[in-house]
Amino acid sequence: MFTFDPYSPQVDADPFPYYKTLRDEHPCFWSPEARMWVLSRHADIKVALQDWQTYSSARGNLMDELPDRAGATLGTTDPPRHDRMRALISHAFTKRNLEAAGEPVRAVVRGVLEEIRGRREFDFVGDFSSKVTAKILFRILGLPEGDDQEVRERAVLMVQSDPVTRQKGAEHVAAYRWMMDYAGGVIAERRRNPGEDLLSQFCLAEIDGERLTEREVLLTTTTLIMAGVESLGGFTVMFGLNMADFAAARREIVADPALLPDAIEESLRYNTSGQRFRRSLMRDVSLHGQTMKAGDFVCLAYGAANRDERQFPDPDRYDIRRKPRTHLGFGGGVHACLGSMVARMAVRITFEEFLSAFPNFSRVHQDLPWMPSTTFRSPMRLDLAVH
Repeated sequence: MFTFDPYSPQVDADPFPYYKTLRDEHPCFWSPEARMWVLSRHADIKVALQDWQTYSSARGNLMDELPDRAGATLGTTDPPRHDRMRALISHAFTKRNLEAAGEPVRAVVRGVLEEIRGRREFDFVGDFSSKVTAKILFRILGLPEGDDQEVRERAVLMVQSDPVTRQKGAEHVAAYRWMMDYAGGVIAERRRNPGEDLLSQFCLAEIDGERLTEREVLLTTTTLIMAGVESLGGFTVMFGLNMADFAAARREIVADPALLPDAIEESLRYNTSGQRFRRSLMRDVSLHGQTMKAGDFVCLAYGAANRDERQFPDPDRYDIRRKPRTHLGFGGGVHACLGSMVARMAVRITFEEFLSAFPNFSRVHQDLPWMPSTTFRSPMRLDLAVH
């Protein structure tokens, strides 16, 4: 009998056969292991993302939610409060700020590349991408230099779940509490000594005299750090994995770096790191012969929707010329990722520099150690051999 268990290491390693069975045979599936419904078709998930009145985020959007977070962050509120929060936070994500971040991001990437230049083999995650993404986040948010690796380690723990207990473990919650304490200290310092960084602008932003509450500032900052480190980190690793696995595509990009933006969009479709997010139902919904009840949790499987042949022809083929503009790599609807343009810019610059330094490489191992997470998917180590 078919089942879909998001805590399974087999799903972590390769969810796509499970997703196809879900789409074809069980498009509205009750997962007893996850204790929620699973939607897997692109059309159904697109409807859910647009209908926040039915598919609410107010009880949390992570598959295994962290304590006290629901209802106080951009991703865990519904309109109209969500719209006010987004308007306040978006002040920190202006085009001017994004353009100003470009050269500092490039400097970060070049600095880390110098540490591995000349090596014939290295771990793309530990030696390169984790350092780059943490340093980029610290530059953009204005976090204290020198804290980046410890913050990254805690952020990675925060998004993991225990596959045995099927919930957040003590170490995951402890990492979250540590991150809140860390964010609280940074917020206090920024209010005493505001700068030009995004976090300073976020803490002080007002619309019609309104600011975020202290709890909202704290939990949203904690979430920004977590999402910045893990989401950007996972996105970067998955793009690196695609560049290792699809040599012909990589050679095309090396010859013409202008192809990078389209390749990034295809990677967001083909191998998104944000695989599954949660909603809760505000009313009964009948779908594909099933009735989901008000109060039930629903998993929106973005990774399944992005491989739906009903939306994307030949979806299991990685094609950097596809231009998959309807992918759900950054979600959609009112909760579309606010930092998507920052992430696209950071990954583009990262691989402009990385592919210039290392145009030819391959995986050392075919089996990868995948992060145990019900929401995100990326390898914790990716050994590359340079040719």
